[in-house]
Amino acid sequence: MMRRLHSLRRLSGNALLLALCAGLPAAHAAEQTARGANSAKANPAAQTKEAPAPKGEQFVDGIAAIVDKDVITLRELRDASQRIAGELQSRGIQVPDAQTLQHQVLQRLIMERVQRHEADRLGIRVDDAQIDTAIQAIAARNKITVAQLRQELEKSGTSWDGYRKSLRDEIRSDRLRQRAVDSTIVISDAEVDAFLKDQRRNPAFGAAPPQAQQAQPQPQPQPVPEQAAAPAGPMLYALAQILVRVPEGSSSDQLALLRKKAEGLLAQAKRGDDFASLAAASSDGPEALQGGVMGVRPLDGWPDLFVKAISNLQKGQVSQLIQSGNGFHIIKVMDRGTAQPAPSRTARAPAPQAAPQPAPQPAARAQAPQGPTQVVQTRARHILIKTSTVMSDDLARQRLEQVRQRLVNGSAKFEEMARQYSQDATAPQGGELGWLNPGETVPPFEAAMNTLQPGEISQPVQTPFGWHLIQVEERRDHDATDDLARMRARQTLFERRAQPAFEDWLEQLRAQAYVDNRLEKQQKIQQNNR
Repeated sequence: MMRRLHSLRRLSGNALLLALCAGLPAAHAAEQTARGANSAKANPAAQTKEAPAPKGEQFVDGIAAIVDKDVITLRELRDASQRIAGELQSRGIQVPDAQTLQHQVLQRLIMERVQRHEADRLGIRVDDAQIDTAIQAIAARNKITVAQLRQELEKSGTSWDGYRKSLRDEIRSDRLRQRAVDSTIVISDAEVDAFLKDQRRNPAFGAAPPQAQQAQPQPQPQPVPEQAAAPAGPMLYALAQILVRVPEGSSSDQLALLRKKAEGLLAQAKRGDDFASLAAASSDGPEALQGGVMGVRPLDGWPDLFVKAISNLQKGQVSQLIQSGNGFHIIKVMDRGTAQPAPSRTARAPAPQAAPQPAPQPAARAQAPQGPTQVVQTRARHILIKTSTVMSDDLARQRLEQVRQRLVNGSAKFEEMARQYSQDATAPQGGELGWLNPGETVPPFEAAMNTLQPGEISQPVQTPFGWHLIQVEERRDHDATDDLARMRARQTLFERRAQPAFEDWLEQLRAQAYVDNRLEKQQKIQQNNR
């Protein structure tokens, strides 16, 4: 559905470190740099250590794993292992032994293949221009140029081509999530009412995720209402996790064994062992090879289980064991600090900006006395055509151009074409979206909508959901104080559920895929022969 709220994006390792250093105190980054230097001095051989080539069957055929009909070669695995080992070293994270590193890297490569296949099936493509836009966004957010970003990355041992590839994978994953999961998350009015009631009791827990901390792959031109600056924003938490995954259908013996493993990792973390190194070697989470770092959000933007576990923890402290449907979690507070208020903007922006700007922080606004919030609302309709293996971008755009021509020459009505062609849930209502507040739709949609006068029809517009035609019906000035409060509450509730739901969906996707892990088979054979 087109009416939606902006969701958090998991940053790539390097992008996350840059954003974290920009948005919160840099002590942790300095600590990691120092640890990396000491680690290199203590173990210079680690800087040149390469994962040895496996022996046996897959050395002959050069195959590490098969995912559906796609092959992951040993060369690809070795190259990825060496690259990730370099990234870990540059961040002061101890590199796991060769076999553990290969296992972790191969699991990541398998999941990347599974996601890529599903994205291809859905017709999701990421081109070079979109990568360039993402890089500009990340550089702007960290207040550096693209050239400086590249220099910093290469200084840390990350190649520019490798970084672009990681961003491509990240954007693809983000769009896959939007297409497959986001539309399934429904936040009821009753949940919003309960959230606002809790927020009134404790406003510090009501902050929506700050856009300044997100590696949004596209520029964010979304207009937001003009607001007075406040002295400080919400308390942000940078968290890392170690996840011991419990497979679905595990027996009580298996569960007990995995709990014991998790308790052992917790004991190591509690006694002061390097958390990032433990995560890289032992976590089953998707962010394991980033040292377990999950990102930066206000406290209330994290899942409820995490909030309860870390709300009273200080920087550097580790939670007790947390059990969820996915397994056992150990959470560390990497950093916590207050976001600064962002520059305000007007409610109507006619075109996208060159680089994303952070949106005003809701918690900061809640702390500052103010009157009614006047915004310009837009009532609009749209027609959505989703891309897939049989509906390419070009074909979807051409179909909408044909529909638009019929609308412009008066041979058809917009609502009739929406009912006939639109693949959105609004199709039965003629594509009617109702009154939209600024920031309530994805940025490309809003940017295009804001350029239209009432009665005008847009050219085909591409968003992560597919291709759209937009018709603006009317605009009005509106006191949106209550609307915006509810929208932010809905956004926060959405963020709590979206990423866990996506991870569950990915596990199901992988379970349905054909995976032949030959490296793992070979390692088991070698262990049995000892």
